[in-house]
Amino acid sequence: MLFNLILIIVLIVCVITDVRKRLIYNKVIFPALILSFLLHLFFNGWSGLGTSLLGFLIGFGILLIPYFMGGMGAGDVKLLALIGALKGPAFVVNTSIYMALLGGVIALGILIFSGGAVKRFRYYISWLYAKKSGLKVPLALTKESMKTSYPYGVAIAGGAILSIVGKVWIS
Repeated sequence: MLFNLILIIVLIVCVITDVRKRLIYNKVIFPALILSFLLHLFFNGWSGLGTSLLGFLIGFGILLIPYFMGGMGAGDVKLLALIGALKGPAFVVNTSIYMALLGGVIALGILIFSGGAVKRFRYYISWLYAKKSGLKVPLALTKESMKTSYPYGVAIAGGAILSIVGKVWIS
């Protein structure tokens, strides 16, 4: 229960700062990370610390490649690593699955409801009709549409909350 409380407080702070300033602050992540390691060591001994470290490494590793490819911020990577440190390896893997699903839904919503969605939809219908007719028309993706981003901390937090709720329902 204590780890859930710490996690929820950190998630609320991180979502607020990510939405407002597009930043997840180290001054929130690092103290919570140190607290997580210490609490796991205190309550569960060396095995608890080992589990916490393993969760941290798995959470860190899951978003490391997207970070190196420029599709993710460092704060997002550290937030998922913190989730792993607080709740362990199985929880962070479960969270990452929910996170990916929520991230896709959010991205789809942004594409649909952002300006120019109707224009893009008409273009894609025309492109499909041209393909059906045998014409070779390149599928144009504008540089502007490829640069659209959103605060992914929202998807990470949503995935963690769904993992907490799912575990409560299963228990």
